[in-house]
Amino acid sequence: MPAESPSSSPKFAALHVPAYRRYFIVLLLSMIADNIEHVISYWVMFEEFHSPALAGFAVISHWVPFLLFSLHTGALADRYDCRKLIHASQALFIVASGAWGLLFLTDTLEMWHAVVILLIHGAAGVIVAPASQLIIHEMVGTEQLPSAIRLNASSRYLAILLGPAIGGGLMLLLGPAWGLLANVLIFLPFTIFALRTPYTGHGVRAVGRSARPFAWSDVVRVLATVRADSRIMTMIVLAGASSFFVGNAFQAQMPEYAQYLGADDGGALYSILLAANAAGAVVGVLWLEGGANLRPSVRTAILFAILWGIAMGLFPLAQNYAAAVGFLVVAGVFSIAFTSMAQTLVQMLAPASVRGTIVGLFNTSMLGLRAGSGITVGVIGTFIGVRLSLELSCLAFVLVAVWLLARERMATLPSGARVVAETEPQ
Repeated sequence: MPAESPSSSPKFAALHVPAYRRYFIVLLLSMIADNIEHVISYWVMFEEFHSPALAGFAVISHWVPFLLFSLHTGALADRYDCRKLIHASQALFIVASGAWGLLFLTDTLEMWHAVVILLIHGAAGVIVAPASQLIIHEMVGTEQLPSAIRLNASSRYLAILLGPAIGGGLMLLLGPAWGLLANVLIFLPFTIFALRTPYTGHGVRAVGRSARPFAWSDVVRVLATVRADSRIMTMIVLAGASSFFVGNAFQAQMPEYAQYLGADDGGALYSILLAANAAGAVVGVLWLEGGANLRPSVRTAILFAILWGIAMGLFPLAQNYAAAVGFLVVAGVFSIAFTSMAQTLVQMLAPASVRGTIVGLFNTSMLGLRAGSGITVGVIGTFIGVRLSLELSCLAFVLVAVWLLARERMATLPSGARVVAETEPQ
C-alpha cells in the first residue's frame, strides 16, 4: 500500500498529538541543559589548555560510546521498558554536569577528568537515543513519524541555539562552576515526564521478554535484515560518512575559528558562531514542517547531504563573521533536511521486532562515527590547521555522497522511473 499523500498531513503534524507536545517541551529542556554544559566546558577547556588535540580528543571520547554500544542499547530498547533507559540516561547527564561544576569550582580540572566526564556524557547519550526514538514512534504512529523525527531534531538544534545564550548568561551571572551546578536542575523535567508517561516504546507488545544478552547471532540477523533493503543500507552509509569526515568536531574547534575571525574576550562572537548552524536547522524545520511536504526519498536525502557538505566546506574559507555565519546557517538547513529524512527512512522501513536494534545500528553510524571526525578535523588539524582539515574533510564526504547518488541512479535505471523510498512499515 503506498504511503499517504503529504498533502493529507497538517503542518507540524506531530504537535497535534498532546502526549508528543509535552514530550517535545521536556526533551527540549534536557537538550538545552546538555548544550549549556558543552558551551561552558568547551570554552573553559580552551582557555585552560589551548589545545586543538584536546578538543579533538573531547569529541572522540564523547562519541566512542555511540560507536561501541549503540547496537546494544538499541537491543535493550527492543526488549525493555524505554522509560527506564531514559531515567538512567538523565541520571548520568546530571552526574556529568555536576562533576564539571565541582571541578571548575575547586580549580582542579585536568585532562583525564575531561576524558572521564565526556565518557559518562557519551554513555548517557547512547542509552537514551534508541529509547527516545521508539517512544515517539508509539506516541505518534507511523503516519506522523516523519514530522516527529524532524521536530525532535529541531529540539536538538533549538537547544544548540538557546544553549549558548543561556550558557553565556549563566557564565556571566554565576560563573562557569555555579552555572553548571545550576544546570543540573534543567535535566529534571524530562526525568519526571518519563516517570509519569504511559508509553513504553512498545505499544501492546510485551517488554522484558528475553533476559539473554545481546549476542553475535543477533548482530548477524540484524545485518541480514539491513542488507535486504538497500534503502536502509544507503542511509546508514550516508550518515556514517557525514559523521566520520565532518560530524560535529567543528563545534569543539569553534573557539579557534572564532579567534581567527577576531573573537572578543567575552565569548559573544564565539556563541554566535555556535548558534548560526542551529539557527539554520530551525529554519529548515520551519520550511519542511510548514509546507515543503517533501516525501522521504533516498535521492533527496543524498542531494541535501551534498549541499550540506558544500556549505560546511565553504565555512572555513570565510574571511569575516558575516560570511562565516551565513555558511553555517545554510549548512544547518541542509543538515536537518538530510539527517531527519535518513532517520525517518530507517525507522519506518525497519521491522518492528528489531526496530530498536536497527535504530541502534543507524546511531552507530550517524553518532558513533563522529569519533572519527575528532581525528579528521581535530587531531589532523593540529598539524595542518583546523580550517584546512575541515575543508578536506568536507570534500571527502561530498565525494562519497556523489558516489552514493550515482549508485542509486544506476540501480534504478532498469526499472525506469521507479519511485524511490515508498515507505511502508514492515
